[in-house]
Amino acid sequence: MAQVVAHPMEKLQRKVRQLVGSGLLAPTDGIWKIAFLYGTEWPHWKAELLDFGFEMQDPVSELLLVEAWEEED
Repeated sequence: MAQVVAHPMEKLQRKVRQLVGSGLLAPTDGIWKIAFLYGTEWPHWKAELLDFGFEMQDPVSELLLVEAWEEED
């Protein structure tokens, strides 16, 4: 049986969804607020988000709307 590995962005999305569910983030908060939660890992995640076309002022809700993370070759 083959094991499916989740895309790293799926993992980030799942974590952000949990933070919204817990009230630490609001769906209307800018994506840049994630930086406070990821500290030294933030430059990596910021680069990934920018590569997927997100702007730091976009609301967190936009990140949560993504249904599939596919990278172009």
